[in-house]
Amino acid sequence: MLATADALATLLGAARAVDGSESVPTLEASGRVLSADVVSPLDVPPMNTSSMDGYAIRTADLTAHVNRRLPVSQRIPAGHAPEPLKPGTAARIFTGATVPPGADAVVMQEQTEAAADEVTILHSPQPGEWITAQGADIRSGSVILPAGTRLTPQALGLAASVGCAELPVRRRVKVAVFFTGDELTMPGEPLKPGAIYNSNRFTLRGLLEKLGCEVSDFGIVADSLDATRATLREAAQAHDLILTCGGVSVGEEDHVKPAVEAEGRLAMWQIAMKPGKPLAFGAVRRGADSGSAKDSAAAPAAPSAETFFIGLPGNPVSSFVTFLLFVRPFILRLAGVQAVVPRALSLRADFTQSKADRRNEFLRARINAEGGLDLFPNQSSAVLTSTVWGDGLIDNPPNHAISAGETVRFIPFSELLN
Repeated sequence: MLATADALATLLGAARAVDGSESVPTLEASGRVLSADVVSPLDVPPMNTSSMDGYAIRTADLTAHVNRRLPVSQRIPAGHAPEPLKPGTAARIFTGATVPPGADAVVMQEQTEAAADEVTILHSPQPGEWITAQGADIRSGSVILPAGTRLTPQALGLAASVGCAELPVRRRVKVAVFFTGDELTMPGEPLKPGAIYNSNRFTLRGLLEKLGCEVSDFGIVADSLDATRATLREAAQAHDLILTCGGVSVGEEDHVKPAVEAEGRLAMWQIAMKPGKPLAFGAVRRGADSGSAKDSAAAPAAPSAETFFIGLPGNPVSSFVTFLLFVRPFILRLAGVQAVVPRALSLRADFTQSKADRRNEFLRARINAEGGLDLFPNQSSAVLTSTVWGDGLIDNPPNHAISAGETVRFIPFSELLN
């Protein structure tokens, strides 16, 4: 079994950004990944602006007027072009408005006394006070968003602030997904004896869509080698990744592993982690004739003629956790994102877990009111309740028991679900 770090390195080492890009309206680009740098064509702000409601003045004029009373020569709302400031006068100005040429400070209105067409300045400002200089935020010609940036709402606002109506983005990653198991039933259908509802289909579809993937759902595939191979062949066409759930163990009814070996190749299939040991990674050949498993091992197809394959375990928590830790960063790397490793927190464990496991455990926990971590009482891979109750995963090293009060590595779901 591979260590989790080695397994992730294997996946990310194989991932390559998808070909193809398009230009989309900035308003519709949330979650997309930039295919080229965004360079600002202008300074932001494009002129000197006032940071306060008040009066624009020349600081030198205050020493020339003993009583500090200045006539108001103009009024400057935001969005209006000012006249040059006449010497010995003040300009009534509002937040965001252009500072008139000649003025070198703004005095906030709370530090003045206005009467008729005059204002008395009660404060001695320094040059530049309450003025946001042209280009203070962004300089013309600077890269404001590098290629590979996954566009957040604030990134869209930044692009809009320099006038970008459209943005260059990579095409969406195309993912084919299917689920194996004769016991699976869709919600809304009668639940036959021995059957269970297919919760994984809803969880994984939601996770894929949250990542902005273009998803082709092949549904539930019968537990047979022929059916699994046929679906793999179909799913390999026009997709970047095939994602399956269930059937990746070594039981008589687990057909995914031999099907992938017959239709392509496997690079790994077990990870030393809990939950989620059976996780398969490889590729499926594209084309009508996929050959035999023996041929595949002797002469693997070129990467351009393959579709990546990841097979997740069928237990709902196992599939959820392995998706977050392995599939998510792999898909982000396919989309062109470089920074794919989630940030972790060092938090106090407010529980004791005396039994250590030989595998790397990922324990569902949540942050309590005291800033420590509480552990969900049932860490079974079948208890999906724990993923809703929890705030994230404790990354517990192999063979390590946890004592109350010690510091543990905690990966918040907020880092894994964005």
